[in-house]
Amino acid sequence: MFDLNNILRENIKKLVPYSSARDEYKGTEGIFLDANENAFGSPLLLEIEGQELNLNRYPDTLQIAVKEKLRKIKGLPIENIFLGNGSDEAIDIIFRAFCNPGKDNVIICPPTYGMYEVSANINDVQCIKVPLLPETFQLNTDAIIKAITENTKLIFICSPNNPTGSEISSDAVKKIIENFNGIVVIDEAYINFASYRTFIPELLNYPNLVILQTLSKAWGLAGLRVGMAFASQPIIDVFNKIKPPYNISIVSQKLVTGALDNIEQVNHWIKVVVAERKQLTEEISKLPFVVHVYPSEASFILVKTIDAKRIYNYLVENQIVIRDRSKVEMCEGCLRITIGTPEENMQVLKKLKEYK
Repeated sequence: MFDLNNILRENIKKLVPYSSARDEYKGTEGIFLDANENAFGSPLLLEIEGQELNLNRYPDTLQIAVKEKLRKIKGLPIENIFLGNGSDEAIDIIFRAFCNPGKDNVIICPPTYGMYEVSANINDVQCIKVPLLPETFQLNTDAIIKAITENTKLIFICSPNNPTGSEISSDAVKKIIENFNGIVVIDEAYINFASYRTFIPELLNYPNLVILQTLSKAWGLAGLRVGMAFASQPIIDVFNKIKPPYNISIVSQKLVTGALDNIEQVNHWIKVVVAERKQLTEEISKLPFVVHVYPSEASFILVKTIDAKRIYNYLVENQIVIRDRSKVEMCEGCLRITIGTPEENMQVLKKLKEYK
């Protein structure tokens, strides 16, 4: 039986979070002499959507305006939403909340997103690797459950997976959640491009589930560095307790709030990317040096070739930058190609057809 108190670090249970006067006073009008800000203003005047931003003031620490927009889009109360400086901040906070350095461990399933292991190393947490099944890139469910020890606090699952683009079986994910008393983190950075639905509705059924998403991919806001985590309110309360008080800038909050009104534009882009992904997969599969193009539910494709390094260098020489994944476990000979605009994809195909 999952019990949050059983897996929280003792120092986090006792932690008294940083508090400011703005946590107590919720108004927007008044004379603010509490935070040692520059009351004269800022030398930089920034206007967004006809409104001048007061850059001399600290931003809303809980990003309520952004969360109100996300509440309507995701169908979740704001109490179940956490915003981080990119999803990487959320990943790091998860480690700091639940993993005792030098004692606890986490399970990852390579090939997968590299920041899970990097964050584990930064936090001095052992990383147990249970590789995905070859070719299908599905979870080795029984092996994962067998690998769990009394000090296993987290299991990371990326779906659609990066760098393979594969959908991870929901039944396999549920089996792991139901057989683990720690936190299962499902990274859905590419869920907008998938043909299957998010795990967000399952938050009602699984109190040990954390879902990560991002505004960097489908929403086109990578430069703003805003990631999202969805979980039960007690877990979100822990995240808010740990995070820096002003982790999302006032500029990012304002721009994200405006961007979230343009969901029709984003949905159009998603349709174009999915269509281009299908066409690019079909065309690249015909090339003589391509061994296989793996099915993808993400905004990229993984291409197995006979000479990945040489092809990669050839494309770089032609000012086309992709990702060489040939040194990643189970991705030998593979290149990862992000789906670009139709014009960009056409140029990539043109150059690949000229490759000798």
